[in-house]
Amino acid sequence: MFNAYEQNTLTFNAALCTGCGMCVAVCPHAVFAMNGRKAVLSSPQACMECGACQMNCIAGAIRVESGVGCAAAMIHAALTGRKEPTCGCA
Repeated sequence: MFNAYEQNTLTFNAALCTGCGMCVAVCPHAVFAMNGRKAVLSSPQACMECGACQMNCIAGAIRVESGVGCAAAMIHAALTGRKEPTCGCA
């Protein structure tokens, strides 16, 4: 998997998490996992900043500047001759 950034814009406030699991369900790169009744960041470096987690977090526990990572993945795909980006969001 192509990682656009070593550091990304994803922030997660575990204290606000209600444990609904939507972030786990919608993330195309398994950035989140459930640990008991709460979500945890299991692979934050895999975040492509698509924004699906933030859009689906009813508690407001997740913030990400969406689009940055996906745009980088699309550019990388074009430069390397791939037909589709590897971010899973297109």
